[in-house]
Amino acid sequence: MAVQQNKVSKSRRNNRRAHDSLTAANPDECSNCGELKRPHHICASCGHYDEKEIVALTEEVDLEDDAA
Repeated sequence: MAVQQNKVSKSRRNNRRAHDSLTAANPDECSNCGELKRPHHICASCGHYDEKEIVALTEEVDLEDDAA
């Protein structure tokens, strides 16, 4: 088991932890609907990516016609 040889001061310990903080998110506006979305991801509200519709939303799909 590892045992320290000398006491690590608060300053040295905190300097080591200085780079462990999380960075804030970097949201972009969707070019279609204007909602905030993650960069390089499909928009969750409208299903567009790079001004193209990738995912059809459930409101637009008629499930009764697809089942028949």
